[in-house]
Amino acid sequence: MRFRTLLATASVAVLALAAGCGGSQQQTTTNPEGKQLDKATLMLNWYPYGEHAPFYYGKAQKIYEKHGIDLTIQAGQGSQKTIQATAAGQTDFGWADTPALLAGVGQGMAVKSVGVFLQTTPSAVQFFSEKNITKPEDLKGKTIASTAGDALSKTFPAFLKVNGLADSDVKLQNLDAAGKMAAVLSGQTDALLGFATDQGPTIQEKGKKPVSYLKFADHGLSFFSNGLLTSQKNLSDKKDLVTRMVAATSEAWTAAQSNASAAVQSMKGASEQLPSETVLTEQFNATIKLLHTSKTTGKAPGVNDEADWRETIKVFADAGVIQKAQEPSAYWDVSFAPKG
Repeated sequence: MRFRTLLATASVAVLALAAGCGGSQQQTTTNPEGKQLDKATLMLNWYPYGEHAPFYYGKAQKIYEKHGIDLTIQAGQGSQKTIQATAAGQTDFGWADTPALLAGVGQGMAVKSVGVFLQTTPSAVQFFSEKNITKPEDLKGKTIASTAGDALSKTFPAFLKVNGLADSDVKLQNLDAAGKMAAVLSGQTDALLGFATDQGPTIQEKGKKPVSYLKFADHGLSFFSNGLLTSQKNLSDKKDLVTRMVAATSEAWTAAQSNASAAVQSMKGASEQLPSETVLTEQFNATIKLLHTSKTTGKAPGVNDEADWRETIKVFADAGVIQKAQEPSAYWDVSFAPKG
């Protein structure tokens, strides 16, 4: 009797493990109109903020449903973790920073980009305008909050170098994401390294005084930022789903640009940490300015140019973020590029 009980328990455990692994069979659901949809998950790079409005708008406007997808959006905890989760099959798709993708592929993670949407980096040094920092040279002697090991901290030396500064000209204080904002608000640091589309509007609202930026892209260092990625397994086993996901996401971003207010409104209830509507609007309006380079102007969101990929790869190879620069095809699958 005891043996049969143990055997039954073990069988349940094995079945639970198998269910948790997901397998290759696509799960489906049916919408109220009776249309069968493929269930898919998208893990963001962070907790929802204004940059993510197009995904929520795409759901609200049933753009994903139109493409046969029942999309679940999940908060992330940094691009690196999102890429790891995507590679492990814990999410179908990820939204993450390209530098982290390059590093992940270099470490053997089986993931690829299916389209970078933010093709100009929002990376910036951020500070209260009263600091009178107007050019990179003004950073000499300043203390800047950063997070050790992230792409921003690794590329900041390249930003300094391109602007004639040395690493020793500034002092970096290692803090986590929340700590960086608190340090600037309290005056503990003069500035922080972050995305101009993320922390700046929040600091401005909380500090009740204007925030200014030294954007990397405005001062000689531009590269790809956030985009859509998936596992190499999905690229081979779920080509149709990936194609529809990329097309739906591109359409959602196009639609959100045309109705920014409604896109921001669609984020209501997305997270307990969701910024105010004012901050969300400022974040989103700053984000949509990053969708193209000179080579992709006029093309659908998510369409990339190989030359831009090569420039981004070179930046991060030179900065030491990746040990070996590979061909763009090692990081990006162009065959899923959106049409239009």
